[in-house]
Amino acid sequence: MLALRLARGSHPLVLLRRLGVSLAAAGTGFLMLSTLGHAAGHPSSAEESLVRLLWCTAPLAATAQFAVSTARTDPAARLQRGMTAAGLGPLRLTLLATVSTTLTCVLGVLAALLAFLRLRGDLGGPSAVRFDADLLGTGHPLPLVGALLLLATVPLTAAVATAVALRPRHEAGDAEAEGRPRIAPPSGLPWGIAMAAAGLAIEAYTSRTPGPHGGLLPLPGRLVGSPPGVLAGWALSAFGLVLAGPGLVHLCGRLLCAGRPGALRLLSGRVLQEESHRLGRPLGVLCAVGSAAYAAMKVYEASPSRPFGPLTAVGAAVVLACVTASALTAALESRSARAHTTAALRRLGASASVLYRAAALRALALVIVLAPLTWTVAEMATLPLVH
Repeated sequence: MLALRLARGSHPLVLLRRLGVSLAAAGTGFLMLSTLGHAAGHPSSAEESLVRLLWCTAPLAATAQFAVSTARTDPAARLQRGMTAAGLGPLRLTLLATVSTTLTCVLGVLAALLAFLRLRGDLGGPSAVRFDADLLGTGHPLPLVGALLLLATVPLTAAVATAVALRPRHEAGDAEAEGRPRIAPPSGLPWGIAMAAAGLAIEAYTSRTPGPHGGLLPLPGRLVGSPPGVLAGWALSAFGLVLAGPGLVHLCGRLLCAGRPGALRLLSGRVLQEESHRLGRPLGVLCAVGSAAYAAMKVYEASPSRPFGPLTAVGAAVVLACVTASALTAALESRSARAHTTAALRRLGASASVLYRAAALRALALVIVLAPLTWTVAEMATLPLVH
């Protein structure tokens, strides 16, 4: 009940973010239901249905990340002093955020269930949107208990991720209060780059086949190689980008402060170094998804026999929307965390134009460093797959 009252009195922007989480959960739930419909309509193609279900892990992870970022920026999660006086300590605040995330995702998956049943014709009446009956398993009985259990994984995953991300961290808080240094984000940079390189190497190796003389020759003109090996290489490269995200953001700040920086470059670089922990992971995920999307476009262009379908479009839209919204939410969280510093700079005489130019310089530095890296990883990932 408290979660519902807090949601009713929230700021419109907070409600908009929660609506986005519900829509993401609805899209992920719809994709999961489509795999169940495919399994019901093709009982002899269990392996293909399993592959479809495995592909749903990408939108599921993106939805969970977006739910965590939304819960982290919820004003109710930051009311530490007032809530403690009311009997809600850090542990209960985490529980409150978890319940709010669960309710938001439950609304989304219920909407997905209704839409899925409506498109299949199980609720009666003609459908306004025409879907291929083969995609949804129309005309075949759908196990309702199995559908509900499959849908339950969406709010359950988001709730567990929220509880883990927002759990009370006494040791980290004490370290920051005492001024002890945290682990520097460049420490994850070499490991992330090494994992990305290893993923590309695995993909290149598994996408080749023995030639007529025992050598390794690429298969031209179509998708090649062992799908498990290729997918494992992509996953490892993507995880490497995510792991290297904080280090890359910190590196951008170091580059801005290199040499003899002026006030503008020094301010922008220091902010990036300080906020690298908060901005690094969402930006790393965004780079990984961007490289995967570019690589997928190149692969589909080389394989015109497998065009994009409606379910592929839904999955890609869910992933791209979630990771973009998570990055923007992290930027808003970073801005909110710097509110006292910004106010102090304004009191010292810094004009609004200087702060805007510093923000633009930070964005430009991130684009200059991250965009070529994302493109390079995507190009290297597609080289073994297309002729």
